[in-house]
Amino acid sequence: MAEPEQAQESPDLRAAGERIDALLTASASGGVVARERAEELVRLVTDLYGAGLERFMEILFETRRLDDDLLDLLAQDDLIASLLLVHGLHPHGIETRVEQALESVRPYLGSHGGDVELLEVTEEGTARLRLLGSCDGCPSSSVTLKLAVEGAIEAAAPEIVVIEVEDAAPAEEPGGALISVDSLRSRLGERSTDQDTGATWHTVPELAEIPPGAVITVTAGQTALLGCRIGSDVYAFHDRCARCEASLAGAGLARRMGGAVGDALLRCPTCQAHYDVRRAGGCVDVPELHLDPLPLLVNGQDVSVALPTPVDA
Repeated sequence: MAEPEQAQESPDLRAAGERIDALLTASASGGVVARERAEELVRLVTDLYGAGLERFMEILFETRRLDDDLLDLLAQDDLIASLLLVHGLHPHGIETRVEQALESVRPYLGSHGGDVELLEVTEEGTARLRLLGSCDGCPSSSVTLKLAVEGAIEAAAPEIVVIEVEDAAPAEEPGGALISVDSLRSRLGERSTDQDTGATWHTVPELAEIPPGAVITVTAGQTALLGCRIGSDVYAFHDRCARCEASLAGAGLARRMGGAVGDALLRCPTCQAHYDVRRAGGCVDVPELHLDPLPLLVNGQDVSVALPTPVDA
């Protein structure tokens, strides 16, 4: 009996896309006609694979194998979902994908005392949001909150070209909205400079390599951060215990007593404080404390976090 072949690793989609773009640019050196032919070749190949993928989905549907469970599995796979999205075959509509994107950042928003509500998605590609709650004064506040919302929507629904944000109705208590309307850029395609945003996305290869149940500390840019993985989910926090203010280097994950599988707590190696990783790093021992979570995006094999941009002296 022949030995089974080992599964090939998923391609680095970002690197492949950059290489394709570089080759198209290089073809321009041969003149306008050469570039047009190269672009046509890429377009024809893309259309061919898209037609094949569409027929594959039709066969699954016609044979009654394309049930809701399989659709969910396809939508949860980053590589397959991205291909379905490119060819207009994604099983979830744009509004559902935006809702799922917002759901993924709600724990982070909640750690800052806020929430977000999707009001509507228009046919023109505008997502209208309402920001709720108030910022609790955490120093990472609006900059990384903005990146969390914007980045999640951009990754899940690239068709969205405009984000319109409105404040919640003023409450009797002071504090204002979680993020002002002006603090969110209206167009995702118009990437601001570091000076405008105060934070930038950094790819952190070490986070992508964390095995399930492991905890690491790493420096990205000029920021010390802690990363951990629970199952397939990766989390990132500033490397600082909220109770004793020491580094979390050497911290470990432990299952909550009586909790379900995957219900893991992070324990500070210095003061033994426990933090609920899945709930934005809330402290179990002192409820008013929490770790400082970082917005995190997983794109294929890349894991990126939003980090404050250093201010020049």
